[in-house]
Amino acid sequence: MQVSVHAAKTNLSKLLEAVERGERVVIARHGVPAAELVPVHESQVKFGSLKEKLKPPPDAFLAPMTDEELNDWGA
Repeated sequence: MQVSVHAAKTNLSKLLEAVERGERVVIARHGVPAAELVPVHESQVKFGSLKEKLKPPPDAFLAPMTDEELNDWGA
């Protein structure tokens, strides 16, 4: 289904229900498709999923560059 921006703002809850039922919802501006409402799959949103995989950078990462490193960068 395609709806105007105004209709999307007015009927957002109903449109979300349609998407949850598997319907395709396109929002159009002046008859031209501008956006599509799609369901969020659980695998797409996992806050903190990298928490155990990432570590802070080593201290040397935040240390100032040496003169040689600065020259390599053309500074």
